[in-house]
Amino acid sequence: MTIGIVGAGQLGRMMALAGYPLGLDFLFLDRAGNSPGGQVAPILCGELDDPRLLATLARRSDVVTVDWENVSVAALRRLGPPGTVAPPLRALAVAQDRLAEKRLFARLGIPSTRHAAVDSRRALERAVRTIGLPGVLKTRRFGYDGKGQYVLRSADDLGSAWTQLGGAPLLYEEHVPFDFEVSIIGARSSRGEIVSYPLNANLHRGGILRLTRAPAGSPRLQRTARVFLEKVLGHFRYVGVLTIEFFVRRGQLIANEIAPRVHNSGHWTLEGAETSQFENHLRAILGLPLGSTRPRGHAAMINLIGRMPPRERFLAEPGVHWHDYGKEARPERKLGHCTIVEASAAARDRRARRLLLAIDPQTRIMGR
Repeated sequence: MTIGIVGAGQLGRMMALAGYPLGLDFLFLDRAGNSPGGQVAPILCGELDDPRLLATLARRSDVVTVDWENVSVAALRRLGPPGTVAPPLRALAVAQDRLAEKRLFARLGIPSTRHAAVDSRRALERAVRTIGLPGVLKTRRFGYDGKGQYVLRSADDLGSAWTQLGGAPLLYEEHVPFDFEVSIIGARSSRGEIVSYPLNANLHRGGILRLTRAPAGSPRLQRTARVFLEKVLGHFRYVGVLTIEFFVRRGQLIANEIAPRVHNSGHWTLEGAETSQFENHLRAILGLPLGSTRPRGHAAMINLIGRMPPRERFLAEPGVHWHDYGKEARPERKLGHCTIVEASAAARDRRARRLLLAIDPQTRIMGR
Protein backbone atom coordinates (compact mmCIF):
# COMPACT_ATOMS: atom_id res chain seq x y z
CA MET A 1 0.00 0.00 0.00
CA THR A 2 1.13 3.55 -0.70
CA ILE A 3 0.53 6.54 1.58
CA GLY A 4 0.50 9.95 -0.10
CA ILE A 5 1.69 12.78 2.13
CA VAL A 6 1.10 16.47 1.41
CA GLY A 7 4.15 18.18 2.83
CA ALA A 8 7.54 16.53 3.20
CA GLY A 9 8.94 18.06 6.37
CA GLN A 10 10.40 16.16 9.29
CA LEU A 11 6.97 14.91 10.37
CA GLY A 12 6.40 13.32 6.97
CA ARG A 13 9.90 11.88 7.03
CA MET A 14 9.28 10.23 10.41
CA MET A 15 5.94 8.87 9.21
CA ALA A 16 7.67 7.19 6.28
CA LEU A 17 10.43 5.76 8.47
CA ALA A 18 7.78 4.38 10.84
CA GLY A 19 5.81 2.90 7.96
CA TYR A 20 8.51 0.97 6.14
CA PRO A 21 8.61 -1.84 8.76
CA LEU A 22 4.86 -2.24 8.17
CA GLY A 23 5.50 -2.89 4.48
CA LEU A 24 4.15 0.48 3.34
CA ASP A 25 5.35 2.73 0.53
CA PHE A 26 5.25 6.53 0.46
CA LEU A 27 4.93 9.37 -2.01
CA PHE A 28 5.34 13.03 -1.06
CA LEU A 29 4.18 16.32 -2.50
CA ASP A 30 6.30 19.30 -1.54
CA ARG A 31 7.77 22.49 -2.96
CA ALA A 32 11.37 21.35 -2.44
CA GLY A 33 12.89 18.12 -3.67
CA ASN A 34 15.57 18.15 -0.95
CA SER A 35 13.07 18.37 1.93
CA PRO A 36 13.38 15.85 4.80
CA GLY A 37 10.68 13.54 3.42
CA GLY A 38 12.12 13.70 -0.07
CA GLN A 39 15.36 12.24 1.28
CA VAL A 40 13.64 8.95 2.18
CA ALA A 41 10.85 8.54 -0.42
CA PRO A 42 9.87 9.69 -3.94
CA ILE A 43 8.56 13.25 -4.15
CA LEU A 44 6.36 15.25 -6.50
CA CYS A 45 7.75 18.78 -6.60
CA GLY A 46 5.38 21.73 -6.82
CA GLU A 47 2.86 23.80 -4.92
CA LEU A 48 0.85 21.94 -2.27
CA ASP A 49 -2.45 23.09 -3.80
CA ASP A 50 -1.54 22.27 -7.42
CA PRO A 51 -4.63 20.38 -8.74
CA ARG A 52 -2.64 18.31 -11.22
CA LEU A 53 -0.04 17.20 -8.70
CA LEU A 54 -2.65 16.50 -6.02
CA ALA A 55 -4.59 14.37 -8.51
CA THR A 56 -1.40 12.45 -9.31
CA LEU A 57 -0.68 11.97 -5.62
CA ALA A 58 -4.20 10.66 -4.99
CA ARG A 59 -4.14 8.37 -8.02
CA ARG A 60 -0.86 6.77 -6.94
CA SER A 61 -1.85 6.44 -3.26
CA ASP A 62 -4.30 4.32 -1.28
CA VAL A 63 -4.89 7.16 1.18
CA VAL A 64 -3.61 10.74 1.41
CA THR A 65 -2.56 12.45 4.65
CA VAL A 66 -0.72 15.65 5.63
CA ASP A 67 2.33 16.53 7.70
CA TRP A 68 1.04 19.98 8.71
CA GLU A 69 -2.38 21.56 8.97
CA ASN A 70 -2.03 24.70 6.86
CA VAL A 71 -2.79 23.09 3.51
CA SER A 72 -5.64 24.06 1.21
CA VAL A 73 -8.82 22.34 2.37
CA ALA A 74 -10.53 23.33 -0.89
CA ALA A 75 -7.78 21.66 -2.93
CA LEU A 76 -7.89 18.48 -0.82
CA ARG A 77 -11.68 18.36 -1.07
CA ARG A 78 -11.38 17.85 -4.83
CA LEU A 79 -9.48 14.60 -4.35
CA GLY A 80 -12.54 12.45 -3.73
CA PRO A 81 -15.10 11.23 -1.20
CA PRO A 82 -14.57 11.16 2.60
CA GLY A 83 -11.93 8.62 3.50
CA THR A 84 -9.70 9.54 0.58
CA VAL A 85 -7.92 12.05 2.83
CA ALA A 86 -7.21 11.62 6.53
CA PRO A 87 -7.56 13.40 8.89
CA PRO A 88 -11.07 14.69 8.12
CA LEU A 89 -11.09 17.99 6.26
CA ARG A 90 -13.51 19.51 8.78
CA ALA A 91 -10.84 19.11 11.45
CA LEU A 92 -8.19 20.67 9.22
CA ALA A 93 -10.49 23.63 8.50
CA VAL A 94 -11.10 24.28 12.21
CA ALA A 95 -7.41 24.01 13.07
CA GLN A 96 -6.59 26.63 10.44
CA ASP A 97 -8.72 29.29 12.16
CA ARG A 98 -8.09 30.19 15.78
CA LEU A 99 -11.60 31.60 16.17
CA ALA A 100 -13.10 28.35 14.89
CA GLU A 101 -10.97 26.48 17.44
CA LYS A 102 -12.33 28.62 20.27
CA ARG A 103 -15.88 28.01 19.11
CA LEU A 104 -15.19 24.27 18.96
CA PHE A 105 -13.94 24.27 22.56
CA ALA A 106 -17.01 26.22 23.70
CA ARG A 107 -19.37 23.85 21.89
CA LEU A 108 -17.73 20.80 23.47
CA GLY A 109 -17.53 22.30 26.97
CA ILE A 110 -13.73 22.45 27.00
CA PRO A 111 -12.38 25.42 29.00
CA SER A 112 -10.43 27.94 26.94
CA THR A 113 -9.38 31.59 27.10
CA ARG A 114 -11.72 34.57 26.92
CA HIS A 115 -11.44 36.00 23.42
CA ALA A 116 -12.94 38.23 20.75
CA ALA A 117 -12.73 38.42 16.98
CA VAL A 118 -10.97 41.56 15.74
CA ASP A 119 -11.42 43.01 12.27
CA SER A 120 -10.67 46.71 12.87
CA ARG A 121 -8.69 49.02 15.14
CA ARG A 122 -11.95 49.98 16.85
CA ALA A 123 -12.79 46.29 17.41
CA LEU A 124 -9.36 45.80 18.98
CA GLU A 125 -9.93 48.70 21.35
CA ARG A 126 -13.32 47.26 22.28
CA ALA A 127 -11.82 43.79 22.86
CA VAL A 128 -9.11 45.21 25.11
CA ARG A 129 -11.71 47.07 27.18
CA THR A 130 -13.84 43.94 27.51
CA ILE A 131 -11.16 41.29 28.09
CA GLY A 132 -8.50 43.47 29.66
CA LEU A 133 -4.72 43.61 29.67
CA PRO A 134 -2.36 41.92 29.30
CA GLY A 135 -3.64 40.10 26.23
CA VAL A 136 -2.43 38.51 23.01
CA LEU A 137 -3.39 39.62 19.51
CA LYS A 138 -3.07 36.75 17.03
CA THR A 139 -3.68 36.21 13.37
CA ARG A 140 -6.56 33.78 12.99
CA ARG A 141 -4.74 31.83 10.27
CA PHE A 142 -1.20 30.64 9.49
CA GLY A 143 0.28 31.15 12.94
CA TYR A 144 2.75 28.59 14.33
CA ASP A 145 5.89 28.54 16.49
CA GLY A 146 4.97 31.94 17.94
CA LYS A 147 4.51 33.62 14.56
CA GLY A 148 1.61 36.02 13.97
CA GLN A 149 1.31 37.08 17.63
CA TYR A 150 1.73 40.30 19.58
CA VAL A 151 1.54 40.56 23.38
CA LEU A 152 -0.20 43.73 24.57
CA ARG A 153 0.84 44.75 28.08
CA SER A 154 -0.54 48.28 28.13
CA ALA A 155 -2.86 50.52 26.11
CA ASP A 156 0.25 52.04 24.51
CA ASP A 157 0.82 48.74 22.65
CA LEU A 158 -2.40 48.93 20.63
CA GLY A 159 -0.96 51.05 17.83
CA SER A 160 2.14 48.95 17.20
CA ALA A 161 0.16 45.70 17.50
CA TRP A 162 -2.35 46.89 14.93
CA THR A 163 0.40 48.15 12.62
CA GLN A 164 2.17 44.77 12.74
CA LEU A 165 -0.83 42.45 12.40
CA GLY A 166 -3.78 44.56 11.26
CA GLY A 167 -3.85 43.38 7.66
CA ALA A 168 -5.41 39.99 8.45
CA PRO A 169 -8.42 38.61 10.41
CA LEU A 170 -7.39 38.60 14.07
CA LEU A 171 -8.26 37.21 17.47
CA TYR A 172 -7.63 38.93 20.78
CA GLU A 173 -7.48 36.74 23.89
CA GLU A 174 -6.58 37.08 27.50
CA HIS A 175 -3.00 36.42 28.51
CA VAL A 176 -3.00 33.35 30.77
CA PRO A 177 -0.40 33.38 33.59
CA PHE A 178 -0.08 29.62 33.38
CA ASP A 179 2.00 27.39 35.63
CA PHE A 180 3.15 25.13 32.81
CA GLU A 181 2.05 23.79 29.43
CA VAL A 182 0.99 20.27 28.49
CA SER A 183 -0.30 18.44 25.45
CA ILE A 184 -2.17 15.20 24.96
CA ILE A 185 -1.78 13.10 21.82
CA GLY A 186 -4.25 10.46 20.76
CA ALA A 187 -5.34 8.49 17.75
CA ARG A 188 -8.70 7.33 16.44
CA SER A 189 -8.87 4.71 13.72
CA SER A 190 -11.33 4.45 10.87
CA ARG A 191 -12.86 1.59 12.90
CA GLY A 192 -13.52 3.92 15.85
CA GLU A 193 -10.76 2.56 18.13
CA ILE A 194 -9.14 5.24 20.33
CA VAL A 195 -5.81 5.29 22.15
CA SER A 196 -3.99 8.13 23.92
CA TYR A 197 -0.47 8.77 25.16
CA PRO A 198 0.54 10.09 28.58
CA LEU A 199 0.49 13.85 29.01
CA ASN A 200 3.53 15.76 27.76
CA ALA A 201 4.96 18.69 29.72
CA ASN A 202 6.24 21.23 27.21
CA LEU A 203 8.71 24.08 27.62
CA HIS A 204 8.74 26.83 24.98
CA ARG A 205 11.03 29.79 24.41
CA GLY A 206 10.36 32.40 21.77
CA GLY A 207 7.18 30.53 20.83
CA ILE A 208 9.16 27.41 19.83
CA LEU A 209 9.07 24.10 21.67
CA ARG A 210 12.43 23.42 23.28
CA LEU A 211 11.81 20.49 25.62
CA THR A 212 9.14 17.84 26.20
CA ARG A 213 8.98 15.45 29.15
CA ALA A 214 6.59 12.52 29.46
CA PRO A 215 4.75 11.13 31.31
CA ALA A 216 3.85 14.37 33.07
CA GLY A 217 1.07 15.81 35.21
CA SER A 218 -1.18 14.23 37.79
CA PRO A 219 -3.51 11.29 37.13
CA ARG A 220 -6.43 13.74 37.46
CA LEU A 221 -5.01 15.99 34.72
CA GLN A 222 -4.43 12.94 32.53
CA ARG A 223 -8.05 11.78 32.95
CA THR A 224 -9.43 15.23 32.23
CA ALA A 225 -7.25 15.72 29.17
CA ARG A 226 -8.32 12.34 27.80
CA VAL A 227 -12.00 13.24 28.24
CA PHE A 228 -11.45 16.46 26.28
CA LEU A 229 -9.45 14.61 23.61
CA GLU A 230 -12.18 12.02 23.13
CA LYS A 231 -14.78 14.78 22.78
CA VAL A 232 -12.82 16.32 19.90
CA LEU A 233 -12.10 12.96 18.24
CA GLY A 234 -15.77 11.98 18.46
CA HIS A 235 -17.02 15.35 17.22
CA PHE A 236 -15.11 15.03 13.95
CA ARG A 237 -15.39 11.23 13.67
CA TYR A 238 -11.68 11.71 13.45
CA VAL A 239 -9.20 9.38 11.74
CA GLY A 240 -5.50 9.72 12.54
CA VAL A 241 -3.44 11.34 15.27
CA LEU A 242 -4.63 14.57 16.93
CA THR A 243 -3.07 16.75 19.63
CA ILE A 244 -4.61 19.26 22.04
CA GLU A 245 -2.30 21.79 23.69
CA PHE A 246 -3.26 23.16 27.11
CA PHE A 247 -2.15 25.73 29.64
CA VAL A 248 -2.25 24.50 33.24
CA ARG A 249 -3.35 27.14 35.72
CA ARG A 250 -3.95 26.30 39.39
CA GLY A 251 -4.43 22.66 38.54
CA GLN A 252 -6.94 23.29 35.75
CA LEU A 253 -6.60 22.69 32.02
CA ILE A 254 -7.18 25.61 29.64
CA ALA A 255 -7.26 24.55 25.99
CA ASN A 256 -5.05 26.57 23.66
CA GLU A 257 -5.23 24.85 20.26
CA ILE A 258 -5.56 21.60 18.36
CA ALA A 259 -3.16 20.08 15.86
CA PRO A 260 -4.75 17.52 13.50
CA ARG A 261 -1.51 15.67 12.78
CA VAL A 262 1.46 14.05 14.43
CA HIS A 263 3.05 16.57 16.76
CA ASN A 264 6.47 17.82 17.85
CA SER A 265 5.67 17.09 21.51
CA GLY A 266 5.19 13.42 20.58
CA HIS A 267 8.64 12.78 19.15
CA TRP A 268 9.61 11.08 22.41
CA THR A 269 7.26 8.23 21.46
CA LEU A 270 9.76 6.97 18.87
CA GLU A 271 11.95 5.54 21.62
CA GLY A 272 9.79 6.09 24.69
CA ALA A 273 6.53 4.30 23.86
CA GLU A 274 5.66 0.81 22.66
CA THR A 275 4.13 2.29 19.49
CA SER A 276 5.17 5.71 18.20
CA GLN A 277 2.66 8.41 17.28
CA PHE A 278 3.85 8.09 13.68
CA GLU A 279 3.11 4.38 13.45
CA ASN A 280 -0.25 4.82 15.16
CA HIS A 281 -1.21 7.56 12.69
CA LEU A 282 -0.53 5.16 9.82
CA ARG A 283 -2.39 2.34 11.54
CA ALA A 284 -5.34 4.65 12.15
CA ILE A 285 -5.73 5.92 8.60
CA LEU A 286 -5.42 2.38 7.20
CA GLY A 287 -7.96 0.89 9.61
CA LEU A 288 -5.36 -1.34 11.27
CA PRO A 289 -5.46 -2.19 15.00
CA LEU A 290 -3.88 0.63 17.00
CA GLY A 291 -0.69 -0.09 18.92
CA SER A 292 -0.06 0.17 22.64
CA THR A 293 0.82 3.67 23.87
CA ARG A 294 2.39 2.40 27.10
CA PRO A 295 5.56 4.35 27.95
CA ARG A 296 8.82 2.42 28.21
CA GLY A 297 10.06 4.68 30.98
CA HIS A 298 10.36 8.42 31.59
CA ALA A 299 11.30 10.22 28.38
CA ALA A 300 12.60 13.64 27.42
CA MET A 301 12.89 15.17 23.96
CA ILE A 302 15.06 18.20 23.19
CA ASN A 303 14.64 20.09 19.92
CA LEU A 304 17.83 21.01 18.05
CA ILE A 305 17.17 24.50 16.74
CA GLY A 306 19.12 26.91 14.55
CA ARG A 307 22.30 24.86 14.33
CA MET A 308 23.20 21.24 14.96
CA PRO A 309 25.54 20.69 17.91
CA PRO A 310 28.49 18.31 17.48
CA ARG A 311 26.82 14.91 17.37
CA GLU A 312 29.92 13.03 18.54
CA ARG A 313 29.62 14.58 21.99
CA PHE A 314 26.01 13.51 22.40
CA LEU A 315 26.33 10.10 20.78
CA ALA A 316 28.97 9.37 23.42
CA GLU A 317 26.20 9.77 26.02
CA PRO A 318 24.63 6.39 26.86
CA GLY A 319 21.02 6.15 25.78
CA VAL A 320 20.87 9.36 23.71
CA HIS A 321 18.91 8.92 20.48
CA TRP A 322 19.91 11.43 17.76
CA HIS A 323 17.63 12.53 14.92
CA ASP A 324 19.01 14.78 12.17
CA TYR A 325 16.34 15.95 9.70
CA GLY A 326 18.86 16.81 6.97
CA LYS A 327 17.80 20.46 6.82
CA GLU A 328 19.91 23.51 6.07
CA ALA A 329 20.79 25.48 9.19
CA ARG A 330 18.80 28.67 9.76
CA PRO A 331 18.04 30.72 12.89
CA GLU A 332 15.09 29.33 14.86
CA ARG A 333 14.62 26.42 12.45
CA LYS A 334 13.99 22.92 13.84
CA LEU A 335 16.88 20.86 12.49
CA GLY A 336 16.58 17.73 14.60
CA HIS A 337 15.93 16.39 18.07
CA CYS A 338 17.38 14.01 20.62
CA THR A 339 15.63 11.84 23.18
CA ILE A 340 16.49 9.98 26.35
CA VAL A 341 14.50 7.40 28.33
CA GLU A 342 15.21 6.83 32.01
CA ALA A 343 13.80 4.57 34.73
CA SER A 344 12.58 7.49 36.87
CA ALA A 345 11.37 11.03 36.39
CA ALA A 346 14.16 12.35 38.62
CA ALA A 347 16.88 10.65 36.55
CA ARG A 348 15.25 11.88 33.32
CA ASP A 349 15.09 15.46 34.55
CA ARG A 350 18.71 15.47 35.71
CA ARG A 351 19.94 14.29 32.32
CA ALA A 352 17.57 16.52 30.40
CA ARG A 353 18.75 19.54 32.37
CA ARG A 354 22.37 18.73 31.62
CA LEU A 355 21.79 18.06 27.92
CA LEU A 356 19.61 21.13 27.50
CA LEU A 357 22.28 23.30 29.12
CA ALA A 358 24.79 22.04 26.55
CA ILE A 359 22.46 22.39 23.57
CA ASP A 360 20.32 25.41 24.48
CA PRO A 361 21.74 27.26 27.52
CA GLN A 362 19.16 30.06 27.26
CA THR A 363 16.33 27.67 28.13
CA ARG A 364 15.88 26.58 31.73
CA ILE A 365 13.81 23.65 32.96
CA MET A 366 11.01 24.92 35.17
CA GLY A 367 7.51 23.82 36.10
CA ARG A 368 6.41 20.20 36.27
